[in-house]
Amino acid sequence: MSRILLGVAGGIAAYKAAELLRRLKESGHEVTVVPTEAALKFVGAATWAALSGNPVTTQVFDDPASVPHVRLGRQADLVVVAPATADLLARAAAGRADDLLTNCLLTATCPVLYAPAMHTEMWRHPATQANVATLRQRGAIVVDPASGRLTGADSGPGRLPEAAELAAIAQVLLDRPELAAPASARDLAGLRVLISAGGTREPIDPVRFIGNASSGLMGYALARAAVLRGAKVQLVAANVELPDPAAAAVSVVGTTAELQEQMLKYAAEADIIVMSAAPADFRPETAAGQKIKKTSAEQELDLHLVQNPDILLRLVTERTDPDQVIVGFAAETAPDPEQLIELGRAKLARKGCDLLVLNAVGGGRVFGRSDSEIRLLVADTDSGADDAPDDGAASQPHAVAGSKDLLAHHIWDAAGKIRSRR
Repeated sequence: MSRILLGVAGGIAAYKAAELLRRLKESGHEVTVVPTEAALKFVGAATWAALSGNPVTTQVFDDPASVPHVRLGRQADLVVVAPATADLLARAAAGRADDLLTNCLLTATCPVLYAPAMHTEMWRHPATQANVATLRQRGAIVVDPASGRLTGADSGPGRLPEAAELAAIAQVLLDRPELAAPASARDLAGLRVLISAGGTREPIDPVRFIGNASSGLMGYALARAAVLRGAKVQLVAANVELPDPAAAAVSVVGTTAELQEQMLKYAAEADIIVMSAAPADFRPETAAGQKIKKTSAEQELDLHLVQNPDILLRLVTERTDPDQVIVGFAAETAPDPEQLIELGRAKLARKGCDLLVLNAVGGGRVFGRSDSEIRLLVADTDSGADDAPDDGAASQPHAVAGSKDLLAHHIWDAAGKIRSRR
């Protein structure tokens, strides 16, 4: 069980922190809430105490015998500040210690995650951006806010990311605290990444389609991880029913043809492309313009299917930047790991991508689940993979299991290593 200190600053988004607290508690973490005085104007201390099961105070002089301003920061495995207002970011960057929360921020030796939420003008102000840069320089993780509806009729960047997204990031930092180290944090800064997610659907008629079970969870986890590590993210989503990842640009598509059009549109400008979507391999040669009616119990329906374009292969063959890294996915069914890897190697050679993420599917695995197990197959020894043999094909890659958010960082680790060696 990890100990999380949840700091809550005084913004209207404070009410969303209650949902974040619930998710952290349901994941088995011990959570202590430290609000600011202004935060209690939005959500009262009784709410935080009831949801966390721990006492709540804003002052360093409450229970001085336990020295809370030192003890809470030292004991925490992770500090999350959500929402982090412009005022809180300014005080943290300046090293102020004028309430219990800012004292805890100065004594914490664990990773610190800030989730800003404020009006667009406040977020974009040079002072706020300078404070964010200062905190990141010191090793703090500051996520970019989402774009959307703010208070009143205003809309724009400055919205607090969804609680599920923040909880996922918090768990990753607990599992991999080194991601908050200054040497590795935001290691994708300055890179443009293109990610596909979800599964395409090919219409039979206006109400029926051929599709697959892909939920888009892996692609969205990849987008969250890339944003967290500083990349500029373009996400192409096919039939995904998930909230847009904060700070990622999202294009929505339905069919394989639409997915290919959008991927080719952005491919030339991308430094890394991850083709995690599951395009339908076949589509009906023609789609009916009206709903196909069942007219009798004996009626049969014959569909003539034609092959869809191979998007991954086209991305590879039309690549013009030799430094561009292309990552493919393979969902395979195999009776044992050896045959699974053989299938993955065959696809890696056939597609010509730089890295292949191999999944064993079926039996309720992978699709629609928050966790998975992957194997990473690297195309050549220049990638620096520890398991790449002399013949240039990846050898027996070990399986890595965990949440899709955690696995996303393993994928970015591998893709970043490949790019750094070019």
